[in-house]
Amino acid sequence: MKINSFIACLLAAIATLAVGASSASSAEPVKIRTGWINVPSGLVPVIFKKDGIARHLGRSYTLESTRFIASTTALTALANGELDIAVLGFPAVGFAIENAGMEDLRIVADETPDGVKDHYSVQFFVRNDGPTKPNELKGKVLATNGQGSTVDIAMRLMMRKHGLEYPRDYTIIEAPLPTQKGLLLDKKADLIISLPPFCYDPELLKNARPLFTQKDSLGISELAVWAAKADVLKTKRAALVDFFEDYLRGLQWYADPTNRQEAIRIISDFTKVPAANFESWLFTEKDFYREPTAKPDLAALQRNIDATAELGFLKKKIDIRKYTDLTLMDDALKRLKQ
Repeated sequence: MKINSFIACLLAAIATLAVGASSASSAEPVKIRTGWINVPSGLVPVIFKKDGIARHLGRSYTLESTRFIASTTALTALANGELDIAVLGFPAVGFAIENAGMEDLRIVADETPDGVKDHYSVQFFVRNDGPTKPNELKGKVLATNGQGSTVDIAMRLMMRKHGLEYPRDYTIIEAPLPTQKGLLLDKKADLIISLPPFCYDPELLKNARPLFTQKDSLGISELAVWAAKADVLKTKRAALVDFFEDYLRGLQWYADPTNRQEAIRIISDFTKVPAANFESWLFTEKDFYREPTAKPDLAALQRNIDATAELGFLKKKIDIRKYTDLTLMDDALKRLKQ
């Protein structure tokens, strides 16, 4: 009887384990909700268009990618729990921590560093007959895509370096980046912000020239980083590491010169912009640098946050390392090296 009881218990235990294993294997993939703002400076919506890159997609996670017009709207969605990962410019990181009280915000990855090595840096254009030095912009109209944005901070800091302060010495108007060329050429603004693909517009290059770059103002900077909330990193960690692994594999594929023509075709198909418009610059030094480890330059990011405070957009300095968690990306990198 004792032997029979033991066998019965053993069979019951095996059955329980089998049910548990079956349940685990049939578990639904974890939904990861990401935001994006611009392609091709950001690659999230197209990163997995090439078959074979996303080895975990559909297995451990699914991906829902939503476009936002700016960091501010992405930040709102992140704060409300509508996003798992948001693309934030460095001012938005500071605003999230200080203004929104998001002490649980964590920087998890890099998206768009500016001015690295000989790669592209955001340009600030004037007309060909315009100022030759920043201090000659006194009394002029400067266009920004939004006050307190990344490029707005760079513009204001450059003006300060040349003795000009807003609103004492110049006027600022706001306009979407695609419309700024018209403002400059119609003489409604004396300086505009431009970045790929707008900065390679033939009409703009014929009638205007860069006066300075974001690198001239800020040095190497973090134009955009990925941010998430600490509780999401905890509850979705395994799926997020799988996603980061796939993303890193995608970065490697897009960075490979042998894949450039196919990569341009993918970008062209997604944006509905002719491939010829990308041929001279995309995935070259005329394009933004893309860090192959997807890890942000924290020293640069700290300088950027400090500059935001210096200009009065933040009331106090923020130690950005306190709000950073790169352990998930570290885990993903280790897998690729195995």
